[in-house]
Amino acid sequence: MHFAHPQILWFLLLIVPLTVWYIFKQRSFNATMSLSTTAPFAKLPRTWKQYLRHLLFLLRMATLACLIIVMARPQIRDSWRTTSTEGTDIVLALDVSSSMMARDFNPDRFEAAKNVAAKFISGRESDNIGIVIFAGESLTGVPMTVDRGQLLQYLQNLSMNVLEDGTAIGDGIATSLNRLKEGKAKSKSIILLTDGSNNTGVVAPVTAAEVAKELGVKIYTIGVGTNGTAPYPTRTLTGRIEFTPQPVVIDEATLQKIADTTGGKYFRATGNKVLEEVFNEIDALEKTQMDVKHFSHTEDNYMLWAWLAFAFFVSGILLRYTVLRTIP
Repeated sequence: MHFAHPQILWFLLLIVPLTVWYIFKQRSFNATMSLSTTAPFAKLPRTWKQYLRHLLFLLRMATLACLIIVMARPQIRDSWRTTSTEGTDIVLALDVSSSMMARDFNPDRFEAAKNVAAKFISGRESDNIGIVIFAGESLTGVPMTVDRGQLLQYLQNLSMNVLEDGTAIGDGIATSLNRLKEGKAKSKSIILLTDGSNNTGVVAPVTAAEVAKELGVKIYTIGVGTNGTAPYPTRTLTGRIEFTPQPVVIDEATLQKIADTTGGKYFRATGNKVLEEVFNEIDALEKTQMDVKHFSHTEDNYMLWAWLAFAFFVSGILLRYTVLRTIP
């Protein structure tokens, strides 16, 4: 048994001075009626009530002890188990170009990617994770951190049009590699999510993949977009955004080559459910081992002591006003 507030148990020491006070009080107890002599009563046998009257004090002390134990909140831990896990360094590189607003996903590619990425991050408790965004240029959104709250808050507040439009896949990988240099884990990986082809930037995607290979970083690439056509956003002359069907063009050959070069894997996500399955598969692939011991369940267990305190208190009251009743 364990206690949530074990320091409260120190109050049990109060029973010692209370016991000393009770003994001292019994020794100095004086009768309330004066007699010329008690000689006639000297040889009378002691009744069981004379011994039983001390039970009242014992019941009071037992009630006090039980109440102190209840306040200390005794707890039981059902079981403990050992799990195997180990933190890895992961950078999520997310495409934020305007084409990510296409509505072949619900509600669109961008929001679907954010939602699935948030679930993925929430489940990686032991990992050091960073976020990189890219469009026509790349930017570190969140440096490597184990703070899940910071990562999830950034994703929640992330919006479109924060970078110059375009798709600089190579720059996104390069920025991600710079972030991974800060990590100390043996396993390092990049999850790159895009819906287009590299059309701008300083670093070529294949060149960035070669650098990643030398650094021992695996890259998982995800091509986002349904097969055929999808409603893409277009801006009218009045500045209003309309969605018109356009062919979905993803440079799958380059994304496949990036993954193959680094020992990663390429995935094609054609819908919300498939995208979630892709992240689940990556989650399973990026697992390394260590032993972690933890308790599975903790539960308060004070009711027995509470009922005992109630029983001792009621017993004392009943004895005080029935069997051990005294005349004032």
